[in-house]
Amino acid sequence: MRNREIAGTTALVTGASRGFGRGIAIALSQAGARVVGVARDRGRLEELRAQLGDSFTAVAADATDPVVAGQLMDTYRPATLVLNAGASPLARPLHQHTWQTFSRNWEVDVQHAFHWIREALLLPLDPGSVVIALSSGAAVNGSPLSGGYAGAKATIGFLTGYAAAESERAALGIRFTAVLPQLTPATELGAAAVAAYAARQGVDVPTFLDGRGPALTPEQVGKAIVGFATDPGLDRDAYLLSSTGASPFG
Repeated sequence: MRNREIAGTTALVTGASRGFGRGIAIALSQAGARVVGVARDRGRLEELRAQLGDSFTAVAADATDPVVAGQLMDTYRPATLVLNAGASPLARPLHQHTWQTFSRNWEVDVQHAFHWIREALLLPLDPGSVVIALSSGAAVNGSPLSGGYAGAKATIGFLTGYAAAESERAALGIRFTAVLPQLTPATELGAAAVAAYAARQGVDVPTFLDGRGPALTPEQVGKAIVGFATDPGLDRDAYLLSSTGASPFG
């Protein structure tokens, strides 16, 4: 089975201004895609555009807005859609959350994934298109200091599975995949989570990380996403992702 060519095609990445999203946008651009990066932080997006040049289009917008999702999907009709946007959870144990803080990742991460996945099916995207949604290893192991974060990320995995089934039922030819990265201190969100869990255990960060192996980096995530976008054999609904590579999940 031949690899899918993404050079010269359009890729759209939400949450592209930092962390995994930034690494993914860079990797897709380096692979030859025309990348549309969506995030609220205009300054960081412009920094990325200065780095990547004309292959990168910066769109400062709220990815949870269904109008934004509809307009950008209509305009760009991406061959590769990477759903990475999400909120940083408040690091507190359950009883110190309010419902508003607990549900934050449902309102941002899940709502955003729902709108964009729905648009991919409604258009629909062209046959052979790929939609990759970033979930989290917390969807497997839980995350007791992150409110509803783990459940929200698990639901993103369910959404991609449902969408894959709908694509197959309607013979749309769109591939949907969820990717579950391991906890890593290499992003702002991950570093905050690692620090919180280290404090909960009464140890410093290096001690908490000891024995967990090399940290997963945004560059490794970007390379992995290019692999998911180009290899039609990676057709499972979900994959776990660590610094040592990807493995099917579920």
